[in-house]
Amino acid sequence: MSKSTLGIIGGGQLGSMLAIAANKLGIKTVVFSDDIDAPAQNFSSEFVHGQYDNQNIINEFTNKADVITYEFENIPYETLHEINKKKIVLPKPSVNRIIQHRLAEKDFINMLNIKTTKYVSIEKKSEIDSVQDMLPGLLKTTTMGYDGKGQHLINCTKDLDSLNIDYSKGYILEKLVKLKKEISIIITRFSDKKYEIYEPIENIHEDQILKYSKIPAEINEKILNKSKLWATHIAEELKYVGTLCVEFFIDRSENLFVNEIAPRVHNSGHLTINAYNISQFENHVRAVCNLEQIPLKKISNAKMINIIGSQISVYRNKKFMKKEFFFDYLKKEIKNKRKMGHLTTLID
Repeated sequence: MSKSTLGIIGGGQLGSMLAIAANKLGIKTVVFSDDIDAPAQNFSSEFVHGQYDNQNIINEFTNKADVITYEFENIPYETLHEINKKKIVLPKPSVNRIIQHRLAEKDFINMLNIKTTKYVSIEKKSEIDSVQDMLPGLLKTTTMGYDGKGQHLINCTKDLDSLNIDYSKGYILEKLVKLKKEISIIITRFSDKKYEIYEPIENIHEDQILKYSKIPAEINEKILNKSKLWATHIAEELKYVGTLCVEFFIDRSENLFVNEIAPRVHNSGHLTINAYNISQFENHVRAVCNLEQIPLKKISNAKMINIIGSQISVYRNKKFMKKEFFFDYLKKEIKNKRKMGHLTTLID
């Protein structure tokens, strides 16, 4: 499908890096975003602006592309399903439907005999009183929310009194683990049992936003192998096509738990651009556009730092060393807790 046009729904930094990877492969891109200032338009061949439920805009976008993908999971299933009637959407909409609902996602993972933290559905405040053994825990909306949005730490039921929670939206309560470490596995699946898998990435979050990532992760061989096996099992069961990220918790007793699945390229995988011969973004484009699968080769160990909010001003005026790679997402508005760029450093 070389020289075809790839449609990308979503115009943020992940869309930008997908477009950059596609350009490298000679594939045109058209970005569809509800943000008029979406930075991905700086790198795409065409840009379509409009709401994700606007049928006219959907038709305009669909007619411009040969195959469709997306950079974030909170796209209405109905939109993806409608587009999929005319053009191939990868990953397929049914994958997104499962993963964008936290309860359905957890149920799916457990069905595969893969561990998650304990969880329970919450539809009214009184239900939390009957599950005291789940506290302390994180109360999360079952849909939407990222980077800590729609999430509340609950140490005891009194904490609920100060929160204005609309229980009609649907919530899930997840029991906190005694966390030792967080890792992620990024895997690109091309077809049945054909995939490329990156080594585990160690992550540190601040204010529930990813701040640092590095490879290699400081984990034992058992955790390394199990995390890869579980990520592969998830990708195969979903019959996934494209790049997928599975985020894991490791507790102080060296137990491994799946935290969540991201059906897309992922923030923790930014370092793959410089640390591997093929980045997570290029592999995603290769998979969804049915291009050649090239074996992964690691070039270097690496670390990555996310640049948040006003920090970007410092980096935009900074000089960098030979093994430092600065990525400015070219977002026009600087906001608190907004990801504005990242810096990857290769390590000998």
